Amino acid sequence: MYRQQTIGVALIALVVSGCAGMSDTQRHTATGAGIGAAAGAVIGAATAGGNRGRSTATGAAIGAGVGAIGGYIWSTRMEQQKAEMEQATAGTGIEVERTADNRIKVHIPSDAGFDINRSTVKPQLARVLDDFAQGMRTNATTQIHIVGHTDSTGTDAINNPLSRDRAASTRNYLASRGVASSRISIDGRGSHEPIASNATADGRAQNRRVEIYVGEVAR
Repeated sequence: MYRQQTIGVALIALVVSGCAGMSDTQRHTATGAGIGAAAGAVIGAATAGGNRGRSTATGAAIGAGVGAIGGYIWSTRMEQQKAEMEQATAGTGIEVERTADNRIKVHIPSDAGFDINRSTVKPQLARVLDDFAQGMRTNATTQIHIVGHTDSTGTDAINNPLSRDRAASTRNYLASRGVASSRISIDGRGSHEPIASNATADGRAQNRRVEIYVGEVAR
């Protein structure tokens, strides 16, 4: 096992050292895919030992393949899409950021997207989604995940379906603008994942939100 861990560390070091001289976009892409492959190699090497008909090298290769496929990459297209989203959301209160796992996260406060206790997309959000849809159609390799959240006012019987309905409305609007619905998954978390205290009006307002995640899957 120690030898397998040493191989993994060496592979990761090789990936990182090989990124010298690359642009930020190239470096993020190479590092993400390479480290995933290295981690997969360690798993493959570890599991190969229990199968006498398969060499450790073969197990490492299979593990590397799984590791490379299992995450997201940050490509030039993703960088461009993030910039376009930032431009589309300027002055709206909607925030765009890059996540640690190389996805674009769009944070939509409830007052920027939906009326209280309603799941119909407001005109302000509709204009933003129109711009988003264009970039999503252009970068058709991405997968989109939309999550709705509420504050703790009311019961789960109200909050859970409301949060999912808002995510569904966002998905349906994007689909109506030509984004394949097969690329979009949704979830409603109700009040179960707050980002602020529900004890204050400001905290509850922060918790009422929809989040869109856009990721380009490593292949």
